[in-house]
Amino acid sequence: MNNTPTDYFGYSPQDFAKFKRYAWRYLLMFSFLYCTLYCCRLNLSNASAVMMAELGWTKADIGILTGTLFWTYGLGQVVNGRLSEIVGPARFVVFAVLLSAVANILFSFQTSILAMAVLWGLNGFFQSMAWTPGLATLTKWWPGNSRGFATGFANAFSGFGQVAATLSVALAFAALPEMGWRAAFIVPAAIPLAMLIIYTVFAKPTPRAVGLPEYTENTEEAAKNETAMQEILRTKGKLYPYKYVLSNRLFNLWMIVAFSIGLARYGLVTWVPLYFIDQFGIKITDGLLASLALPVGMGIGTLVVPWLSDRLYLNNRLKACTHNAAIGAVAVYVFFLLDPTVTWQLVLIEILLFVAGFCIYAINGTAWAFATDIGGRFFSGTAAGCLNFCAYMGAAVQSLLYGFLLDAGGWSIVFISIAAFCGLITFLGIISTTCKAVH
Repeated sequence: MNNTPTDYFGYSPQDFAKFKRYAWRYLLMFSFLYCTLYCCRLNLSNASAVMMAELGWTKADIGILTGTLFWTYGLGQVVNGRLSEIVGPARFVVFAVLLSAVANILFSFQTSILAMAVLWGLNGFFQSMAWTPGLATLTKWWPGNSRGFATGFANAFSGFGQVAATLSVALAFAALPEMGWRAAFIVPAAIPLAMLIIYTVFAKPTPRAVGLPEYTENTEEAAKNETAMQEILRTKGKLYPYKYVLSNRLFNLWMIVAFSIGLARYGLVTWVPLYFIDQFGIKITDGLLASLALPVGMGIGTLVVPWLSDRLYLNNRLKACTHNAAIGAVAVYVFFLLDPTVTWQLVLIEILLFVAGFCIYAINGTAWAFATDIGGRFFSGTAAGCLNFCAYMGAAVQSLLYGFLLDAGGWSIVFISIAAFCGLITFLGIISTTCKAVH
């Protein structure tokens, strides 16, 4: 948010200073909390090699198990995005952390893959109660012309959350080696619970919670859209917001982008560590650490590109994704051609993983900025929920498909198809200029 007099959003300078302070406080607290929540989601992927060794599972088994979270997470997004707008999004975030931690701890005591699949599916639904409600709350604090920065900042911490998840699993194995794979679901569960205490103390859900009125949008178009949304809520019923966002042509393109980026993102996050271990005999811990360049790049990419889209592509953020998708496709394909056991090639691999993560997750972060554009303060949970549903359908498809294909032999299909879906996003970005961003 800028400090110029025209950007006070209906506040006096003194109230605006207070508003800005609490806006930053909520953004930081939610970002840190969501970062730690990944310790209860991606720990399964990071522990997969140990689970396969100790339990005798196949890659298909891992694919099925990880896929249950993606399906339930995606379906939960559709429900919880709109539901949180109706009953209040702040409490959803708190329950997401509590219930996900419990599901992880219970998971660690199981021996049946069926029981594990049920618990991991429930964990997916619980995790879905955090992101879109959190975005809906962010819109209460961050006006339209700064939401690319705010959503990109929060999404960056989901990228860094993948780093946190990897490190938490490595810590769990080092601290509790006698527990084997089970340690990966106990130690990581404690981390978001600790952060939740800090979040509940410092984060405030709305300006009214600190004695301030709601802000006023400072652009005519944004104010007009929000007035239209308020009228929809008054006259059309509680489910009409779904029709509102789904009838937008650009939103439909973004749904395809979200599916593609979900497949690409989780295709890399889920399988790159196992690729190093399976194909090149790298130790499990070394394989996890070798793949860290990917989520680091993801975190930085989604910090930078959505923020730039506020300034360069506010009327069509999909245009900001065109070059990123093309570069990401090349980086993924070239990565597959290299051998990490050769020192100079390992250095290049780390660079390519960083670039691929940067470009792919930059697109993911820009999607949430667009969701808040079209949804505003009233429908952003609905819009983000629909996009996240598509993203996790892509994640679910890759998890199931790649698991079975890898058991049949051949890693090439994984990385070539990821590159191809990035190419599809480039094409969609080019044709997006024919669509309007908002109604």
